Parts: sequence; C-alpha cells; structure tokens
Amino acid sequence: MLIQFRFENFRSFRDDTILDFTATKITENSFQVRKAGGESLLPVAALYGANAGGKSNVVDALDFMAEYVLDSFAYGDSLKDDGDRRLTARRAEPFAFEASSKEKPSSFEVYFTISEEDGWRSYNYGFTVGKAGVEEEWLNCKARTAREFSPVFSRVGQAVEWGRGKAFARVVDAVRENLSASLEPEVLVVSLGAKLKDPFLKKMRDWFLGVRVVDFGSPFEDCLWSHRVPVGFDSDERVREDVVRYFSAFDPSIVGFRVEETNIEEERRGRRLRIFSRHENPGTGERVEIPFECESDGTLKMFALYPMLQLVLRRGGILVADELNAKLHPHLVRGILLAFLNPETNGHNAQLVFTCHDPWQLSHSSLRRDEIWFTQKDKSGATELYSLADFSDDGDRKIRKDENYEKNYMLGKYGAVPEIFSFDLPGGN
Repeated sequence: MLIQFRFENFRSFRDDTILDFTATKITENSFQVRKAGGESLLPVAALYGANAGGKSNVVDALDFMAEYVLDSFAYGDSLKDDGDRRLTARRAEPFAFEASSKEKPSSFEVYFTISEEDGWRSYNYGFTVGKAGVEEEWLNCKARTAREFSPVFSRVGQAVEWGRGKAFARVVDAVRENLSASLEPEVLVVSLGAKLKDPFLKKMRDWFLGVRVVDFGSPFEDCLWSHRVPVGFDSDERVREDVVRYFSAFDPSIVGFRVEETNIEEERRGRRLRIFSRHENPGTGERVEIPFECESDGTLKMFALYPMLQLVLRRGGILVADELNAKLHPHLVRGILLAFLNPETNGHNAQLVFTCHDPWQLSHSSLRRDEIWFTQKDKSGATELYSLADFSDDGDRKIRKDENYEKNYMLGKYGAVPEIFSFDLPGGN
C-alpha cells in the first residue's frame, strides 16, 4: 500500500508537498483503516479544489513518477541495439512563476509497504530530475521490526553508491556492475535494473505497474477507455455475466450483451468488435437489443471503469482518477467509493485517489477527515495541498467530525473554491 507520496517543484506546486495515507488518530469510520506492515493506512484520498487550483497536478505528479520509472530504461538520444530510436525522456515541468524554480530540479518520492515471503517490508524510493536528466536517486528499505530504513543505494549524477549489509546485497553483483557501466543521465537505476532482470529492482519497478492513472477530464482519453473491453468479454459468457451483475447495481434494465465480429472494412478503421446491449422492459418483460455505442455517456463510462475497478480490487494497487464524477450521478460515485472503503469488497487493500467537484461526497458518513484533501493557490500562483483533518478555521479551531462538510465547503469555509466575479461577456448591455 502507498503510505506517502511527496513531490516538489512540479507545475503549480513550488514547495514540498505531501499526500499522506497514514490514518490520523481521529475516531470516525475506524473500520476503513487498514493495517499493513505495521502501518495504519487509508484506502481513499479525495481531492477537491477550484478549477485551475492544482488538484489535477497532484494526479499528474504521481503519473509522471510512475511513467518515468516504467519507461526511463529506454530514454536517450542514441539508437538501441535493434536500431530503433530510444524514447525521448519526459521532462518535468517546474513551477513557472518564479525564475529560480525554473532552474531547480523536480523531486518525486514515495513510501510504500509490501507483503513479502519473509514478512512485511517498507520502502522509500525517490529521485530528482532536471534539465540534464536524473540528478539524484535513492532507495531505502525497512523490515517491519526495524526502527530505521537501511540504504540500498543512493545516486548523485551517474555515480551510484551501494549500501552496506543485507540491503544492498538484494541486488545481484553482476547487475550492480552492469548498472555502473551502462547508466545514462536520463535513466533511473530501478528502471534499468529491472530491464537487466534483477529480481529485487524488478519488484520495485513492478510496484509502479500497480499505479493505474486515468483522466476522465480528457475527451480523448475518455473516448479511448470507453472502447476497451474486459479481458475475455468477446469469448467468455461468464465474463459478460459478471459485467451484467456489475451493471445491475445501477441499471438493472441491462440483462445481457451480444458481441459480434466486424467486417473487414470496419477492421481497417480500427473496430474489431461490435457490442449490443440487451434491455428488458420491467413492465412487459419484452427484451430489445441496441448498439452499445448508443448507450448514455454515463453507462459508457461505467463500462470503461469496470476493467480497472475489477483489476485493482482483485489484485490491489492504486487507481488514480482525474474528474471521477464527470458524467456520473453522485450515487454512482458513492458506490465506487464504498467499494474501496468496505473491507469486504476490498480485501486486497486497493487504494483510490480521485479529483472531484461533487460536494455531495463530502459527508462524514462516508469519508474521514483525513481522506478529504483540498488544493488552494496563493497570491504567487503556488498551490498548497492540505487535508481536512489538518485544517484550522480563523479561530485556530480544528474541524469537528459532526460538521456539515458539504455546506461549509460550498460556503468557502475550508478554502479551495473559486472566487467568482460578475461576468463581462461581449455583446452584453
């Protein structure tokens, strides 16, 4: 599980910023707290804020870190052995409204815990990346019974210093030698080590495979996800029955699906399957079949969410969703939240990070104060991230668990709302 994500100098976030999944000592909804590796952790982080307030940049920062870890072994300007061009390295976007920040590197760091054969172990991994590539990178580990982290490696530029004792010995000797000889400025040790098939570094890299990011605020990405189908959906009736049961929670009129292969012309346009949904009239019992692309945008989005929800809830990991509430009724968003919050439906401790504008989810009956986060820009354009559990009002008083979070947020009591002025539109009187 993710314990903490911190980053600095990325887009609207100039200063050191922490998204913390550690449960505080508040008492509400204690059943939501998960015990993992000696840590008390939370399954959900809900991000609220004004438009352009920076909440999507939290999502993008985590996405940047995960993608850099997964892809950086192929970064560089030279050719690979097979003659193909290497990928162009992703560039972090530093805080733009301050000259000194533009010249500084961006920093990304995670703390997470994994259940291993010999027990739970926690890891601290991070790196800084600037114009010339990776400036620093570090990896530390700690057994559940240990008091402090032990270094596996630390890196400055292309010089890697390995730790001492059992920590660094987890990395194969030959791999350490190859890393020292072939590490390039834009490439991460963890990424290259995984490519070199070191089991330990591959395990570190694979943790980031469990970070699944989707942006439903992007029309292109929204369309892309809506055209993906669950594995086996076209050939396995049981898979289609599982999807029907999923839909029955919010649209019981859908009683089945039919899938047909498309013709050659449609395949050339990138469409291999065509899906038809079967509906039943509750009054007459009559069944009709309609092309699935004719369903509502909300139904299409719930279909797009199904494979991701199924995968992360069955295997664990982190689903990071920007604009989760787009095109969805608040009841559907609440249902998704409950799937992560309920230990019975989330037995593998999956976590959900999402941005939202829907204040209806701000209820103490579902979310704890330490699961609610806000983004607020200051006068310099820098974004601050803070949780409701840490927020104090003008009288330096902490927020009580029995307050009406929804009402107070809409009134601006917690900040993170837009300041509205009268619109002066062309053509007005």
